Amino acid sequence: MINALVTGGGGFLGKAIVKKLILTGAKVTSFSRNYYPFLEEMGVKQISGDLADEKTVLNAFKNIDTVFHVAAKPGIWGPFEEYYHANVLGTRNVVNACFSNQIKYLIHTSSPSVIFDGGDMENVDESVPYPRQYAAPYPETKARAEKIVRKATSDGLKTIILRPHLIWGPEDNHLVPGILKRAKRLKRVGRKDDLVDTIYVDNAADAHLLAAQKLKENPSLSGNVYFISQDDPISKWEMANSFLAAADLPPIKGHVSAKTASRAGAFFEFIYTLFKIKKEPPMTKFAAEELATSHWFNISKAKQDLGYTPNISTKEGLLRLKEWLSKTE
Repeated sequence: MINALVTGGGGFLGKAIVKKLILTGAKVTSFSRNYYPFLEEMGVKQISGDLADEKTVLNAFKNIDTVFHVAAKPGIWGPFEEYYHANVLGTRNVVNACFSNQIKYLIHTSSPSVIFDGGDMENVDESVPYPRQYAAPYPETKARAEKIVRKATSDGLKTIILRPHLIWGPEDNHLVPGILKRAKRLKRVGRKDDLVDTIYVDNAADAHLLAAQKLKENPSLSGNVYFISQDDPISKWEMANSFLAAADLPPIKGHVSAKTASRAGAFFEFIYTLFKIKKEPPMTKFAAEELATSHWFNISKAKQDLGYTPNISTKEGLLRLKEWLSKTE
């Protein structure tokens, strides 16, 4: 029986992983900032704390054999220190706690944004290097976290790094709500034919459990990085409109050029920085680059090594999302 710990077990992806682990008969501990009654109802042991607190993490990881490090600070805006605190220091403490507690296996949740250089990324694989510089704290700190995990691999920890892109589905508290909240003022940025990968949350959770299973069966996979997705690139505007339709909202109207969006992002960043405004700007340079480019990835390696295939199609996922949204109105 697996004795697993999930960082961020109360979050969107973390909770999906916890649910699937429980179905396998695993004993599960969640390490999160907050306490979640629904985890208690599932019989999950909960430890509350800050991942950047080395001593708390060290103590929480006792008697664990497999760690799923899912927790991170997401977003496109905020002080670099906050992202560094959560994503870099947090990952370093997770790795050190694994070594100190003689934990064998670590599955680390990363992001394709760690290789984003501002241009189109079409059918690229895991060989693409990190860019020289980043336009936002999130991808930079997630890249640093990846490097920490890779270094741990060379030091003897058995690891796999997964890069899911644009996770969505019922109970989403980030991507879908953000689109629905901005429904009336959303505009298409750049061209219509740019494609992106997405991944339904249960498929992302499946990939994490497969990674842990295959790593134990074949330790030579340790240190590998894998893109995971729906394996079905789609126009980001078509996908956004599908989310809006699931909430019975009208499609996106209006359009701005990539250059206009980039200039707007630079302006807002300047103003928000100058006046120390904490809330997220309507546009940033990083967001403008992402919205105006393609980013979809070759997942052949995940198929071959992990046996990963998306069990829930995008069509089925959207039906489930619509059903969930209808219950939350």
